Amino acid sequence: MREGQILVTKTVLPEMDEYIEEIKDLWESRWITNMGAKHGILQEKLKKYLGVENVELLVNGHMALELSIQAMELKGEVITTPFTFASTTHAIVRNGLEPVFCDIRRDDFTIDADRIEELITDRTSAIIPVHVYGNICDIDKIGKIAAKYGLRVIYDAAHAFGEKHMGKPAGVFGDASCFSFHATKVFHTIEGGAVCFRDKNLDFGRQISRLKNFGIKNTDVIDETGANAKMNEFCAAMGICNLRHLEEQIEMRRLVAGRYRSHLEGIDGLQLNCVNEVTESNYAYFPVVVHEKIFGSSRNEVCEELMKHGIFARKYFYPLTSTFACYHDRFDASRTPDALYISKRVLTLPIYPELRFADIDRICSVIQSCRKK
Repeated sequence: MREGQILVTKTVLPEMDEYIEEIKDLWESRWITNMGAKHGILQEKLKKYLGVENVELLVNGHMALELSIQAMELKGEVITTPFTFASTTHAIVRNGLEPVFCDIRRDDFTIDADRIEELITDRTSAIIPVHVYGNICDIDKIGKIAAKYGLRVIYDAAHAFGEKHMGKPAGVFGDASCFSFHATKVFHTIEGGAVCFRDKNLDFGRQISRLKNFGIKNTDVIDETGANAKMNEFCAAMGICNLRHLEEQIEMRRLVAGRYRSHLEGIDGLQLNCVNEVTESNYAYFPVVVHEKIFGSSRNEVCEELMKHGIFARKYFYPLTSTFACYHDRFDASRTPDALYISKRVLTLPIYPELRFADIDRICSVIQSCRKK
């Protein structure tokens, strides 16, 4: 990174001494993987912080999602959104299932629950919605549809860590909610992920625990085709440290988002992320949709102009997962016109706790300079 450049995100790290102190005892125990002491401590702390009864830690958010699908033994078709990161769609396909893409709402970019029911067939086994940019899906409507048709619901909650919606933690919705603890996220364990789930009998939890450890039931029996998806102790230790400072970090993000809004809100042709009064946001992302016919410049032109000034924004999510080269001619993106429209116009601006107001002012000045009256 050259001096003066502003990246779209910046990994948050604890003080080096704090992390070193946290990992010191690993040199005594020499237990650095396979669900050691740090793993157990982080697991319990996350249960408390997320307000959930059950948490399984994994090597990353993708494996949390992929193994959740496998553990539920889903078959046939899964209704989901194409306006998401590659992981969501890949996890479905890698489990031998067919993704059926539902369009999104243009105001909060989440799956349009009003269009789900028309996509259900006798082959549908589940719905996998995505909380986008921290915007929570229409959980009530999705829950009612799932109950009506006997479908499972797994939320991709990678963007919603620490959030509450209508007073309820984001991890309690659906049959399971999968989180990413990647280094770019609001909360991270360097690499990591988790699945929170409702299962009074804990059968799902036992299945996830087994699948993340090669399908091993005990020392003599391996009765599942599992993966190696365990979180190691160094990653868990990073999570323990970062969790101590998370509320402070989210507050700093809130101030950054507020500074952006003070400059960009009300500009014709720029659509900012919606504000939902019943959701406690984590301010993970700051998306801007550029409506070029009104604003006068396209999203790509704004992105290029920012780059000329050493500012790196991200076209996120673009392209739609249904248009990936690996799925060439398999899906028809025109069937989700709102998702296609937004994907070609959305730009997520740099946001992280340490982003200076002076830099935000500079970013907004460049964006405003692209406006053509």
